Formats: sequence, structure tokens, C-alpha cells
Amino acid sequence: MLNLPFKNFRLASGILDQLKALDIDYKINIMEVCGSHTNAIHKDGINQLLPENIRLISGPGCPVCVTEVSYIDKLISCSMMENHLLVSFGDLSRIPGTHSTLQQAAAAGASISYIYSPTEVLKLAADNRDKKIIFPAIGFETTAPLVASMLAEAQEQSLDNVYILSALKTMPQALEVIAGDAKAAIDGFLLPGHVSSITGAEIYSFLPDKYSKASVISGFEPLDIIMSIFMLVMQIKNKQYKVENQYRRAVSASGNTVARELVGKYFRQCDCVWRGLGNIKNSGLRLKENYCHLDIDQFLPAPEKNSSPALSCRCGDILKGIKTPKQCELFGKDCTPDTPVGACMVSNEGACNSWFKYSVE
Repeated sequence: MLNLPFKNFRLASGILDQLKALDIDYKINIMEVCGSHTNAIHKDGINQLLPENIRLISGPGCPVCVTEVSYIDKLISCSMMENHLLVSFGDLSRIPGTHSTLQQAAAAGASISYIYSPTEVLKLAADNRDKKIIFPAIGFETTAPLVASMLAEAQEQSLDNVYILSALKTMPQALEVIAGDAKAAIDGFLLPGHVSSITGAEIYSFLPDKYSKASVISGFEPLDIIMSIFMLVMQIKNKQYKVENQYRRAVSASGNTVARELVGKYFRQCDCVWRGLGNIKNSGLRLKENYCHLDIDQFLPAPEKNSSPALSCRCGDILKGIKTPKQCELFGKDCTPDTPVGACMVSNEGACNSWFKYSVE
């Protein structure tokens, strides 16, 4: 296994030696945007191998982590309504809402079924024609084509009882908020490989052009990440900011046009609330007018106005790179993977979850 190019210890060590030989005497803040990168960095100990002046900061690329409390409240409302079945991925089950989680709601009698793939929604819809089947559509540009494909297949099968509640988000708008935030002070972005395989590399051009931020699209193997960090540091050192594509085996300049066209058929841009980042203009996806009858939101009661995360939870600041998980007073005490207070501790891709499991700092 170690002889595979993407896990080659000798190559990785050589790049790290080159990085240390640069002898940079100032601090560099690099945000890894994707939750899968966060998990890989801590699991493989990459953050421990870097020079002390290079700081890796977890960004808003974990879909569970950026899901708002009010959205969880809506899902719980769906699951409590007569003749409704909420069909969800398991990673949403423990995100705290205002009063409970989906897991707690299910224990109290809510109608919830957990799945592994959106295609399972169609079978449940076919087997329960007397019920509204609701799928929580969360995620980024990678997930949106799967949701659109599910809706297309439901139409083809004449399944008129399939609905979604969309919290789909698009990454560039959130990155622009962070890039323009002086408190975050990000020097470079380790850009998400999965998202970029759909969007292509061109969508990030504003980062170097408008904000002078180093930008590299990275794969997920240890060698991918180490090489991408080296590329970012070289951009910063030479003050030559651009978008580089380290993950060329999966990401092209233009991305997956077929997937984007399918998303464009069903969805339109809308303003969207991100946990920790607030309401970001045109950063979400909602169903277009001719498909809005598939949006369960229109049937739901008005949400409570006081829905908010625990006041002492620092998940929002962590997602913006302002604080680290260990700077949250709840981390490792009241908030653990078994008893999460904030969404950043729930998912395996969450910054707090990764820090708790792998960090030795």
C-alpha cells in the first residue's frame, strides 16, 4: 500500500523537507474548506508534520456543520405530521434543534426512516403511496445533482408523494464572505475536491483576482494534501496568487456540465442561512417555480423565532476560522461525539469531531 503514488512516504517526506527548507519566518493561515480534508488531515497527522508557523484552519465545507438549527426544527415538524415520513441520512439524526434532535424525536414517536442513498427514497415512496415522503436535501454542489436525479426519477415513475426540504448550498459565496473577513485572516484556501469535480476550477478565480488569496484544489490522499499545502505556501511566498489544480485526475477547468445542467433544470439560487456565517446572498438552492409543489416547506407551520444554538457553543467562530475547537469552553467536556452540543461535533467531517478523535495538541 505504501508504494502507491498517493501514499508514498518517501515522496511526502521530501515535500515536507522542501517546505521546511523555505525557512519562512511569518505565520501562514491556510483554510481547508472541505470536511473530508479536515478529517484526513487530523487522521493522518498531517497538521503535526508541518512547520509551526503554518496553521491549518477548518472551514465551512461540512454540510452537517453549516446546517441551521431552524432547519432541524422543520425536519422534526415534518416527522410529527400525520401521514408524513421523513427519510434521512443518519448523520442528521443527532444535530441539536431548539428542543430536541431527530433521534430524540424518533424515540418520542416521530415517523423517521434512515437511508444510505437517495434512491431508497423512491422505493419507500412506492411502498407508502398514502404518505408524503420527505427527503432532507443538504450538502453542496456535489449533492445537488443526486437530489435532482432523484426528483427526475420520481417524476418518471409517477411518484407524486416525494418531497424535499432543501438546505442545499453553493460554496463560492461562502468563500467570498470568509475571504473578505479581516478577522479570519486567511492567506490561502485548500479547495474542495468533490465540489470542484462538479463545478470545475474556474469558479474560484475571484479568490486570487479580488482578494489576493492563494488557492489550490486538492485531492484527499496524504500526498495530495501535503503537495497542495506546498503549492499554497509557494504562492504566498512569491506573492503570485492563482487557482492551481492539484487534483487534476478528478477535476477539470469546466467540471461536470451534465450534472450542472440537471441541477439547473430543478433549482434556482436563493439566499441561505449558514450556521456561523449568517444569511449569504444567492448561496442556496431552492426548487424552481414549476417544481415548487415538491417543496414540503409550503405545508409546514411557521418556525419558532427563538431557535438558536447553545450560546456557549463556538461552532460558528470555528467555521469562520476565528477560533479552534479547543478554544471552545464546551469542547471535550459537555460537548463530545457521544453528547454533541454543536453541529461541528456531530459529523465525522466536523472540525470538533476530528480534533476530539485525532488531535494531540
